[in-house]
Amino acid sequence: MFKASVIALSLLAPVAAMLPQAASAEVDVNLVLRVPPPAPRYEPVPAARPGFVWTPGYWAWRGNTHVWVGGTWTAARPGYVYVQPRWVERNGQWHFTHGAWARHDKDHDGVRNSRDADRDGDGVPNWVDRRPNTDGR
Repeated sequence: MFKASVIALSLLAPVAAMLPQAASAEVDVNLVLRVPPPAPRYEPVPAARPGFVWTPGYWAWRGNTHVWVGGTWTAARPGYVYVQPRWVERNGQWHFTHGAWARHDKDHDGVRNSRDADRDGDGVPNWVDRRPNTDGR
């Protein structure tokens, strides 16, 4: 019996590792391309639904092309703000960040307050900006 359990566990462990993990409060960059995404599509935001947040559509990379993923309603999470998926160009490369829930966002801009500083106003928070200041510092 014990041997059968060990064998079953060893066979199922690799499958469990492939299952999607729970969404993290931190936002990770997990795709870098040299191909820019198309311009965002206009999607009218439906009327508000109590207890839900509208998560807008975005361009995803599937196979070897960009594919539009339409917006949808997602159950709200009290104390969190939804950070929508986005593409950011840095040094000729396009970085994709998945949508996620973030805590501690007083100004509701989708960026945690501790990482909100953008001294040079280029739209890239200082914590990920290779050149966070335009004045040479």
